[in-house]
Amino acid sequence: MRHRIYREHEDQDAFTDLLFNALLGFAFMFVAAFALIRDPENTGKIDSKAEILITVRWADRHPDDVDTLVEGPGGDLVWYHNRDSGLMHLDRDDRGLFADRIELDGREVSNPINQETVSIRALQPGEYVVNVLHYQANYPEPLPVTVKVEKLNPTVSLVYYGTRELGGVGDEQTAVRFTIDAAGNISGTSELPKALLTRVAKAPS
Repeated sequence: MRHRIYREHEDQDAFTDLLFNALLGFAFMFVAAFALIRDPENTGKIDSKAEILITVRWADRHPDDVDTLVEGPGGDLVWYHNRDSGLMHLDRDDRGLFADRIELDGREVSNPINQETVSIRALQPGEYVVNVLHYQANYPEPLPVTVKVEKLNPTVSLVYYGTRELGGVGDEQTAVRFTIDAAGNISGTSELPKALLTRVAKAPS
């Protein structure tokens, strides 16, 4: 009799341990799920590896080729022949309609969007120059090109937005020059022209 009572007590202890472990597991999953809930106040913020994003756009499905050139404070230069320089990277080189194909739902289609982007991964103090170059033109009319510069962190702020009208092959124009100070703030902008193509022409192929 005493042995049977001991067995029943032992079974109850095992069941209690199992129930406690199950409850402990549910509690852990609840805490983990709660920790992953996003704070609504932070939904306007972007967690990005880039600090500055430069976007150049022209008319969708337009066949012209426009190139973006960005010079950094140390003289580093990003362009279509040098996509990665210093802390800057040419994320997308768009050549108009030429070889502009993307995969959508398992099939290859034409990408209608004409857009180039350059990202700056850290806020190095000094002046940056953003130029646009009309690399290939198919029509005699000027081509409007919009340039947008955004500072991404801690929240997105617009540094510059403007339009340049490119007049044909070889037309290079300065869209904006902006300066980053030692604290990582944009301390000034200007549209003073600065040619970068002459320097590119002297670079080794």
